[in-house]
Amino acid sequence: MTEAVLLVGGKGTRLRPLTLNTPKPMVPAAGVPFIAHQLARARAAGVRHVVLATSYLAEVFEPYFGDGSAHGLRLTYVTEKEPLGTGGAIRSAADALTTGPGGPVLVFNGDILTGLDIRGLLRRHERAQADVTLHLTRVADPRAFGLVPTDADGRVLAFTEKPRRPEEIVTDQINAGAYVFRRDVIDTIPTGRPVSVERETFPGLLSSGALLHGVVDASYWLDLGRPASFVQASADLVRGVVRSPAVPGEPGEHLLLPGARVEPGAVLTGGTVVGAGAYVAAGAEVDGSVVLDGARIEAGARIRASMIGQGARVGPRTALDGVVIGDHAEVGADNELCDGARIWCGTAIPDAAIRFSAA
Repeated sequence: MTEAVLLVGGKGTRLRPLTLNTPKPMVPAAGVPFIAHQLARARAAGVRHVVLATSYLAEVFEPYFGDGSAHGLRLTYVTEKEPLGTGGAIRSAADALTTGPGGPVLVFNGDILTGLDIRGLLRRHERAQADVTLHLTRVADPRAFGLVPTDADGRVLAFTEKPRRPEEIVTDQINAGAYVFRRDVIDTIPTGRPVSVERETFPGLLSSGALLHGVVDASYWLDLGRPASFVQASADLVRGVVRSPAVPGEPGEHLLLPGARVEPGAVLTGGTVVGAGAYVAAGAEVDGSVVLDGARIEAGARIRASMIGQGARVGPRTALDGVVIGDHAEVGADNELCDGARIWCGTAIPDAAIRFSAA
């Protein structure tokens, strides 16, 4: 039986106000909590037991997913009282695993959407007889990520976490947030203190002579750390740019959840999601956006690449472009917001009060 650890303990501060009351992995993307897509893809790859390493708002996960049987999985929940970093979370979760010392354990970051061939990653790990195998991807600008150069055989040569100087940028290959650990390697991670796998565990293993193998994969990959990325991920899932068995519907230009009401004359494009009980009035245009449960989009509103929180209201003729509206906030008529503006939960913006707002 293949087992996995899913790291879902982060606070998601860059996604506020969406994460004030909801942990980042539970924010809806394409109609379901984001980690439902990760769990579904793991299940499709043959994983049967997943340990969720939780911390921030840990009490939210189990009421939704239960024991995992409804998703074809067995789920175990391990909660850190104090955040222990990525390495500490993996080590804490390991006590719930049953895999033997030399067996493979998948580890996934809870904020990455990818089309990675998970079975293929496992095969490459076994073929290389590696201590750890890392999923790597190439990006145009690697400065915000951990750089992982490899030799011609895929052996990892070094780690540079978020390089600050031009001479440190020796590759465009970055750590893509999915790993296969040999089970006994996890047991070498120290307990009882914060540990970063990126800054401590992987460099330490490399210096000790362990075999770390990198698999460069060109499939879809997106880090969901920013609101714009989260909205893009949802739209790409709806349109089928990246496939997930958890999407409740066929690929298309929009997804309507049960109880959503969209008036004739409203236009929904670009992978827009309209949540349960949400309302979109005639003449409104919503492109590539997420409208969460119970929200209202009034007549003539124009919304692009934005997320509208639960129970929020966007007034008539208001234009939003790349904006996050918090839960139960209200933006009155004839406003114009763009470029990463965020309206916090419960805020009320009067009619025609804002013509432009940048983050």
